[in-house]
Amino acid sequence: MFSFLLSFVASALLTLLVIKEARLHGPALDADFLGVQKVHVHHVARIGGLSIFLSVALSSVISLWRVPAMTYWLLALLGCSFFAFVGGIVEDYTGRVSAGRRLVLTMIAAAMGYFLLDARVDRLDWLFSSWMLPYMWLTLPLTVLAVAGIANAVNIIDGFNGLASVVVICMLLSLGYVALQVNDMFVLIAALMVAGATAGFLIWNYPVGMIFLGDGGAYFIGFMLGELALLLVMRNPQVSTWYAALLLIYPTFETLFSVYRRMFVRGKSPAMPDGIHLHSLIFRRIVQWAVGRKEARALIRRNSMTSPYLWLFSLMAVIPATIFWRHTWILMLSCILFIVSYVWIYVRIVRFKAPRWMIRHKKT
Repeated sequence: MFSFLLSFVASALLTLLVIKEARLHGPALDADFLGVQKVHVHHVARIGGLSIFLSVALSSVISLWRVPAMTYWLLALLGCSFFAFVGGIVEDYTGRVSAGRRLVLTMIAAAMGYFLLDARVDRLDWLFSSWMLPYMWLTLPLTVLAVAGIANAVNIIDGFNGLASVVVICMLLSLGYVALQVNDMFVLIAALMVAGATAGFLIWNYPVGMIFLGDGGAYFIGFMLGELALLLVMRNPQVSTWYAALLLIYPTFETLFSVYRRMFVRGKSPAMPDGIHLHSLIFRRIVQWAVGRKEARALIRRNSMTSPYLWLFSLMAVIPATIFWRHTWILMLSCILFIVSYVWIYVRIVRFKAPRWMIRHKKT
């Protein structure tokens, strides 16, 4: 908890410094207001990930001083995460790092975690048994795909103020709770440190968007989330592998559904950005009707009103995962219910038949 509080305060202070430096010297300012996924009309620093990474590093130093036994684990985790972070933060500063290169760096980070932290997918739980995966040629690509996929998925849902941050914080707190139940202190402390750093950033990001998470922040917290979920499940056999699947299902299924939609429905490249993610549809077809006006103040308000819809939606997975973390059959059923709910809501909104409980009265 000391690391959590320290990270929270440090992130807030560092965020102020980042904002000042970015506005004075100009790097990493998001001035693209016409992009298909852009919903802001003011210049914003996109390097919030820097404050989060530095806060986690500072908290790690304190944790190492208090618990020397965790030295190797924390240093190895930070070392691996740096590769996921650096590609994103350089992109935030220069705009010259392609999505493919960022993904490759995140895959390298996941491969390093495989060897340095023994973070690997070597077990799949089913209703009455578990399948062991003993072969490196199978576990290594599965691990790299899973962890890098989660990091990329968090970057995809980072479309509105506070959206990705709050979703990741809730998932990290769930990881911390389950880690406490199984006495995994490393995962507990690491999860709280990242959650605290992200919460410190959130103060300045939501609701008005004084600073953005950026690719560096999204890839970093996404990588840490995926790596810690993998470590918790594989280090503690009493935790069902479906706990991680349900916990991470919102960003994961958002990504898979987007790939399917782009490739098979629209016939385009899955890497091509578009503006019809679930959060984008909620913004344009539900929240926009509620606020109506298009000037800057109204746009900021619409932006901030979008995220709570997705926070609550993600809790449909996070809450049952946290409660039933050892009950495989309930977790599997919850995954199915979440997927059905997602597709149902998406189709209803696309057809302009959004459920009435989602639509607020328009204010002019």
